[in-house]
Amino acid sequence: MQKFDLPKLGADGLILEGIVTTRNKDGSVNISPMGPIVDASISQFVFRPYRTSTTYKNLKRTGGGVFHITDDVVLFAQAALGQPEPLPQLEGLVLTDTCRWYAFEIDSLDDSQQRTLITAHTVDQSRNRDFFGFNRAKHAVLEAAILATRVDLLPAAEIFAELERLKVPLEKTASSAELRAFGFLRDHIELALAQQSIDAS
Repeated sequence: MQKFDLPKLGADGLILEGIVTTRNKDGSVNISPMGPIVDASISQFVFRPYRTSTTYKNLKRTGGGVFHITDDVVLFAQAALGQPEPLPQLEGLVLTDTCRWYAFEIDSLDDSQQRTLITAHTVDQSRNRDFFGFNRAKHAVLEAAILATRVDLLPAAEIFAELERLKVPLEKTASSAELRAFGFLRDHIELALAQQSIDAS
């Protein structure tokens, strides 16, 4: 299968984990974690959503969305498993309790493969509040949220081993919020893997 030649977005291009909001057909807001490639100024994006995802369908239909930088790992965890409940406070597509946001418009969209390639540029941006700072437990929850979205792609043994590794920084540095977020991510992963085992038997 042919692979995309991914843009590098300069020497400083990297993957930045955040939350993307897009507009659903019924006018409601879809909230989804996503790690696009961005340039150093966060003025250009490369998104890789799957064609089956709501984010891809909304981006193709509307031509844009909002990318948020946040230190709220509970929001990451909830968004990884589906629409957060209760819905976070919004002003249009902007999540108001995030640290920074970047409204973007699509420049190109290639959906010839199951995992699409979408390039975009920033058209507006603003800062809501300070970033809390680096914390090992927050990063562990973020990694667990990514695992939760890949239970259909990774071997169960690898997932469980990674969850055990992530427990170490959580036990040392987490607040109740990080422990709660990790707990429902772990429960979701264990339930999904158990269902896979039943379906395979």
